Amino acid sequence: MKSLVSILLCFSVTGILAQSSTPDTIPLSILQEVIVKGYEQNRKIKEIAAPLSLISRQQFQRYGETSILPAVNAAPGVRMEERSPGSYRLNIRGSSLRSPFGVRNVKIYWNDIPFTDPGGNTYLNQFSFYNFSSVEILKGPGSSLYGAGTGGVMLINSFPEIKNSVSLNYSGGSFQAHNINVNAVTGNESFRNMITYSHQQSEGYRRQSAMKRDIVSWETRLRSNDKLTLSTHVLYGDLFYETPGALTKAQYLADPKAARPAGGPFPSAEQNKAAIYQKTFWAGIHQQYVFNEHWQNTTSIYGAFSRIENSAIRNYEKRLEPNFGGRTTFSYSAAFDETKLKVIAGAEIQQGYSTNKVYKNKLGAIDSIQTDDEVNNNQAGVFLQADLTLPKGWIVTAGGSYNRSAMEFERLSVVPSFLYKTNYNNELAPRLSLLKKLNSSMSVYGVVSKGFSPPTVAELLPSTSVINTDLQAEHGINYELGFRGSFFNHLSVDLNAYYFRLQNSITQRRDNSGADYFVNSGKTKQQGIETALDYQVRSKAGEFISQLNIWLSHTYQHFRYKDFKQVTTDFSGNKIPSIAPHTIATGIEVVTKIGVYGNVNYYYSDAIPLNDANSEFASSYNLLGFKAGYRFTIGKHLKADLFVSGDNLFNQTYSLGNDINAAANRFYNAAPGVNYLAGIGLQIL
Repeated sequence: MKSLVSILLCFSVTGILAQSSTPDTIPLSILQEVIVKGYEQNRKIKEIAAPLSLISRQQFQRYGETSILPAVNAAPGVRMEERSPGSYRLNIRGSSLRSPFGVRNVKIYWNDIPFTDPGGNTYLNQFSFYNFSSVEILKGPGSSLYGAGTGGVMLINSFPEIKNSVSLNYSGGSFQAHNINVNAVTGNESFRNMITYSHQQSEGYRRQSAMKRDIVSWETRLRSNDKLTLSTHVLYGDLFYETPGALTKAQYLADPKAARPAGGPFPSAEQNKAAIYQKTFWAGIHQQYVFNEHWQNTTSIYGAFSRIENSAIRNYEKRLEPNFGGRTTFSYSAAFDETKLKVIAGAEIQQGYSTNKVYKNKLGAIDSIQTDDEVNNNQAGVFLQADLTLPKGWIVTAGGSYNRSAMEFERLSVVPSFLYKTNYNNELAPRLSLLKKLNSSMSVYGVVSKGFSPPTVAELLPSTSVINTDLQAEHGINYELGFRGSFFNHLSVDLNAYYFRLQNSITQRRDNSGADYFVNSGKTKQQGIETALDYQVRSKAGEFISQLNIWLSHTYQHFRYKDFKQVTTDFSGNKIPSIAPHTIATGIEVVTKIGVYGNVNYYYSDAIPLNDANSEFASSYNLLGFKAGYRFTIGKHLKADLFVSGDNLFNQTYSLGNDINAAANRFYNAAPGVNYLAGIGLQIL
């Protein structure tokens, strides 16, 4: 922590000097004036009664242009992990107990279209760094408007408001990393096209951790008149990444670069050529139609198809996952003197059909079949929300939804075939919020919401290939208090505290082969405080430093099992695994009038419990990084950007993406040591 104190002291002194020597002449409300979409309100963020983090394109570009992970982790209450290159996990204000790999119990929308599949899984790794223009992260249960779930919502926007141009980006660095992106934007305000191609590859830090990814996307936006806006989005992703497997603590400390060795009846990760082969095609259409000054409708439909092969230590899995769905909302707005009313009603439905065949893995090749399953799953929900803006700065929002999830598993590899059906129907999932604007730049709010989350397909049919007929849905109630404000026209503050009681919490287990399975772990009590500070100064025209920005976020999480017994072992009162009690992200960024820019960023994570017994902890770690560059123009039509970045400058040995409750104590997936990246970006206008 000494390094953290030193950095914060430097930031404080620099900020004071900058304020006295470079007075601001441009009024700033910083975050306060940003319009966000969360909960379909399209308001300034200071008028949103919800815990919300907004990550802009500028924030993504503070780090090396290969992954959104460090920018996401700079948001309080959010943790994104990468067990090996291309293998992402994401949790919002919660644990990774439900995500041994992939993204679960977080509802994700891409350009207002559902991207999470009807089975509850999201292939976030099918996006490249350049598919993200901005992201809104809604924390806490979002069931009142976004369907079943207790783990939050992510709204991704990929269409930047930029002029017609052709852009080329290249970066390369440690571990033979190469990243290429080509982007073209054409059209006008009425009709605009954007085509993007991205290629990324790396040999990885650990053995058996190489990855290669190619992504092509095509997006259009049509505004035929003042009433109709139509957009289409098409994406194809081809991803390959090796999976080195988790290590015991002794193996991890002896050689963090090692892949999982052979043990007992199981070969090593390298012997079985452990890897993921994933191809996804996704296409969606979104339309917004304004009937009149009171009524409007937004409707989206999509279709997707994924083909996945998983050569694992235990087996070889092949999956085909077609799915489709849509969402529609009708909104009514009216004003009565100083009172404004907005009512939103709508529905969302998704349907999936998938096949899942599991074979014996013979040194990376398919051998005899073990199980053959067909899965039919669907989710549907209806929702209603009323938003009332009252005199004297009061805003009241009340909403609720009813959601249904049904799954059918048919095992064809046994005679006669085995058929299992399950339905999860929740009672009304309500949400009530109240916000008071204290003045033009400050507000306080309170929220009470209920969440409901059925098991995902991957939890009912985990990698053990044993259909879990006992798993129940989890549900809970969340209480929230928050404050947003700006001070001195430079400093924005976002502070919130919450208390979440969860029942039937779904918890991950791993057997000796590394295969995951899930159990309900009774009641949990989850409490936390999230703080985000942003200090920004813009200088007078002609001064050398044109912009200085200092940011800091802190997350405190006190998560405990309230009532959890496993056979005869009582874990009640223990810390919930995968949760760091404290995390801190901070940095300072400087931009000069001659085009030179740079930032230093720091991240701290507390020790993390790795099992329900709390007998093993991943050690705390400190990460120091930087990015520096030079932006300039050549003539009237060419812009250039040269940069170099570095990460983990302390060369810490740490695990980013632990295997929780693993048999034989194989918890650790080592993250890269010190690494560097250099790149160039060209834009032709």
